[in-house]
Amino acid sequence: MSVPFPAATEPVGSRTEVFLRYLAYFRDGVGRRVEAMSEEEVRRSRVPSGWTPLELVRHLTFMERRWFVWGFEGEPVADPHGDEVDGRWFVPEDLTAAEVLADWRRQSAVTDAVLRRHDLDEVGRPGPRWEGAPPATLERVVLHVVQEYARHLGHLDIVAELGGGVTGEV
Repeated sequence: MSVPFPAATEPVGSRTEVFLRYLAYFRDGVGRRVEAMSEEEVRRSRVPSGWTPLELVRHLTFMERRWFVWGFEGEPVADPHGDEVDGRWFVPEDLTAAEVLADWRRQSAVTDAVLRRHDLDEVGRPGPRWEGAPPATLERVVLHVVQEYARHLGHLDIVAELGGGVTGEV
């Protein structure tokens, strides 16, 4: 079963719940598309820039970690850019698709917990993520992450279509 698109007229208890529902929707779309692909297909690039669906999922994992854990909460992260090598997304050969997806889901749960324990108007802790600029509010961070998911799900839709996989909003 897929997560329904968050209807604008559906009542919610808070702004945080609105963001959590959008994240759930976009994550579900990513997961369904990648899980429908073979191990070979998730490691295959169908675009000139060379990224693969599995690299995109790993990027989403690290992207959430960078914004919510390392950035907003100001916690140390061993390798905040561990999804990149020489400016390109990267997945070590010894990681399976199931392992990459499981790590992404664990990070998603961490992100959701951050959203639930902080107010959206709260300002993040200063740290290296901000490169000397004032930290953003949680709301600004989550808006950035939602747009990143929307953009990458669109990219993944095209790749999935080229590979004969799951596409669309259902």
